[in-house]
Amino acid sequence: MSKIKEFLKKELMLTVSVLAAVISFFITPPSAELFSYIDWRTLGILFMMLTVLEGFKKENIFRPLLLLAGKMHLMVTLSLFLVFSVFFSSMFVTNDISLIIFVPLTIILFRAGDKEKYILPVITMENIAAVRGSLLTPFGSPQNLFVFGKSGVTAPQFIGYMLPIWLISGVLLVCFVVFLYRKDIKEQTSISDTDYAGVWDKKDRPKRIAYLAVFILVLATIVTRTGYWMFSVAIVIVSVLIIDRKLLVKTDYVLLLTFLCFFIFSSSVAHNEGIASFLSGAVAENEYLWGILLSQVISNVPAGIVLYPFAINKGALIYGLDTAGLCSLIGSLASVINYRIYVREYPKNGKKFILIFTAISLIFFAFVVVPGYFISQRTL
Repeated sequence: MSKIKEFLKKELMLTVSVLAAVISFFITPPSAELFSYIDWRTLGILFMMLTVLEGFKKENIFRPLLLLAGKMHLMVTLSLFLVFSVFFSSMFVTNDISLIIFVPLTIILFRAGDKEKYILPVITMENIAAVRGSLLTPFGSPQNLFVFGKSGVTAPQFIGYMLPIWLISGVLLVCFVVFLYRKDIKEQTSISDTDYAGVWDKKDRPKRIAYLAVFILVLATIVTRTGYWMFSVAIVIVSVLIIDRKLLVKTDYVLLLTFLCFFIFSSSVAHNEGIASFLSGAVAENEYLWGILLSQVISNVPAGIVLYPFAINKGALIYGLDTAGLCSLIGSLASVINYRIYVREYPKNGKKFILIFTAISLIFFAFVVVPGYFISQRTL
């Protein structure tokens, strides 16, 4: 029992999500129909990415990217490179995936240069970059994809609607990174060799090619929005069993369980008649505020699923959902992923992560929340 308590204390986000799932069973009794509303596709894609990227780490497939980043001699340049790699890549591979790729690289590079004191503020800015960069495109985040698919607007219309706040966010990120190094804007990275990047063994080349091929399959599954995602999951499992079956043990199942619990809670809330009746009168014309606030309880993807049927201004809703990740760790499922990546490397620093993450994110939120409100009053 003590080991269970210690585990739940260590896995803070899992504990919160499990409590939410348990509460949900009192809101709406569990049923087969209720579980059918869970976003299994998102869970499947997340499983594939977590598993494949464990293979990337083991076979050191990101070595060329590490070497490129290691050639940057100033901390401000390196940080801008990493933050905006997340900002731009999140538009195409979703915000959570871009964090899964770049946050581990950031930790490796900053350790190599003995700059670990900057890891937390920089990966927090990467989190902001993921949340704000991904909002531009219909497939940049699960909530964007959900609202875009339901709304019927074209991709150019969606991008044009989101462009102003995306540009504002990009400029602010530059300012935040520069401010971090304000005491010594020319601070060196101190990366003197390439040992941190490891080496490639020729005999493992087939494994690297295989993981890259599976990674392309996963990206294609995300971008095409195919309904046959289950076949992709099966292919990934079979491929990993052939390449290195031990890898399946290393997949972050705690993160997957956390997401599952949040989805159970959102499904329960969305299908409770009393709650639905209340939301039908409260959400209309207050979509921006509701998107931000409800996301702090159940995260933005589940909040989008719950609120969409009651929203009149779909644009205000998506602006609220995309801004919610700046308020708290729970506000965005991408932030939960970032937290998990960090605490796996620094198990004792969970509270420190939450404090620094919340402080920096709330300052950014203060800059964008009012402009976001006024811009979102246009109709999507």
